[in-house]
Amino acid sequence: MRTTKSDKTFFPYYFFEITVIALFTIEAVLILAVLFPPAIGREIDFSAQFSPRPEWYFLFLYELTKFFPGKWTFVGAVLLPGIGFSVLLLAPFLDSGGERSLKKRPVAAAVGFGLLASVIGLTMLSLL
Repeated sequence: MRTTKSDKTFFPYYFFEITVIALFTIEAVLILAVLFPPAIGREIDFSAQFSPRPEWYFLFLYELTKFFPGKWTFVGAVLLPGIGFSVLLLAPFLDSGGERSLKKRPVAAAVGFGLLASVIGLTMLSLL
């Protein structure tokens, strides 16, 4: 039986085409990487005072530790975030009602929006 142009099989015809395209794509990415290398690290201003800050996704924890100085640091750095994330982790088990509407689940909605508001608020405070 003769194969026509529309009766191409995956192997070897389409497989060869996919391999050629993949190799050209990899070559293009490698050429762009050589021509435009990324800057490594942040640019440093040696005249400015050093102020270490965490990345954006940890800024709310950084701000929370400022409210609990000294021997209370454990509460702000470990205990409160641990309780908050435990509530989020256990949320499906704590509120297993069949309703989907937030109006009919006020406790779950209040806890969820409260945690979200506290994370956003603390992050904004740390940026000021």
